[in-house]
Order: sequence, then C-alpha cells, then structure tokens
Amino acid sequence: MPSPHSPNQNHLLSALPTAEFELVAAHLELVLLRLGEILYEPGGSLQHAYFPTTAIVSLHYVTESGGSAEAAGVGNEGMVGVSLFMGGDTTSSSAMVQTAGHAYRLEARLLRQACERAGPMQDLLLRYAQALMTQICQTAVCNRHHSVEQQLCRWLLLNLDRSPSNEFIMTQELIAGILGVRRDDITEAAEKLHHAGFIGYRRAHITVLERTGLECCACECYAVVKKELIRLLPDVRYRQDIAASMA
Repeated sequence: MPSPHSPNQNHLLSALPTAEFELVAAHLELVLLRLGEILYEPGGSLQHAYFPTTAIVSLHYVTESGGSAEAAGVGNEGMVGVSLFMGGDTTSSSAMVQTAGHAYRLEARLLRQACERAGPMQDLLLRYAQALMTQICQTAVCNRHHSVEQQLCRWLLLNLDRSPSNEFIMTQELIAGILGVRRDDITEAAEKLHHAGFIGYRRAHITVLERTGLECCACECYAVVKKELIRLLPDVRYRQDIAASMA
C-alpha cells in the first residue's frame, strides 16, 4: 500500500515548528503535477508556491533562439516560487515538471503573509533560497567546465536524493534538453555508465544500480550542492505526523 500523502513529505514543511505549521496547514492544497506541466513562464505572475513531495520540478532558462538548460531542480527538499518572498511576483525562468508526482500548493498572498510575520517560516525559506542560489551557481560552473558524463552523474545523484525510487522515467532527449547538450552526447555518456554497471537503461527508463559508482564519476559539483543544503538547513527533520501519533 502506498503511504498516504502528507505535508511532512516535503522537508521544508516538515521542519516548521508545529505552531508555525498550523498557521498554513489548512491552506495547503494537494495537487497532482503532470510530466511536462508548466507551473510558470518567464515574466508571468506567480499565483502559488509549490512544495513538492513526490514531484520534481526543473527551473530552466530559454533563449530567444529556443535553446534551454536547467539552472536548478526542486524536489521534496525545497519550494518552487522563491521570488514570492524575495520582493517580486515574477521570474525570468520557467518551471516545468520533469517527474510527475504530487506537491502542496499555497496561495502567493498567504505565503507572503507568513513571511511578513518574520518568524520561523521566513528564516527557513531565506536559508533555502541561499541553498538554491548555490545550486544555480554550481550548475553554471558544471555546464561550462565539466564533461557531459560528469554533468549526467551530478543530475542523476541530485534527483536520486529527491526520489523514493532508484528508477526514473526519462528519455535521453528530455535529459539532453534539461542539461542543454546534444542528445548524442547523452547517449554516449549513458552508455559508458551502463557498461560500467552504474545504471540500467531501457526505453525511457533509467535505473541507478550503483550509487557509489556515480559518485566516483561525478565532479565536485554534486557534493558542493549537497553540503551547502545540509549546512544551511541543519534543522530539517521530518516532523511527526500528528494524525499518526494519535492513531
């Protein structure tokens, strides 16, 4: 039986003190995010913040010529819509669902109200925003200086941390679009990892078989992003589900 949906599945929501969480709990709306769904586009007004639980969202930039590349990914460790509490309601990036799943949605005005109280939620989200900026900066460095194989390993490891499974439904073409590289380069990199026994691959499915192998092949970018997330959010723990404790 699949586990019931709970805000506790999102690390930020689970880290809020109970009193602070209860101020927004009644307004959290569970939504299904479908593969390829666009949550917001460049210049568009952000109406909601999203706290993914099982979905993974890609934040990416699109050039005038139509090219694009991922700047960061957001899963159960974070939130989509940091612009809402940092002084704006628009963004220059797009947010696209790369792994279908669920998230909890909160209206923009309610998120702002929670942050205006200058309490635990504001502090938590500001620290998360700093961790997200680290990921964006590290992605830029990785795309410029590291091989496609290293970029693929970094991307797989980050998404493995966000997923309850070691299997991803993902085409090579979609991965190439996310990383901003040629599909042939992804095919070559995936074949190397497959032959090494680190991943299994069949049509539109990638299975991580040996995580330590990917970690050895990855550049330092994965470790930098993960270390910074842990440093900035040391208090992130799963808050015990009140309903479960009363059962």
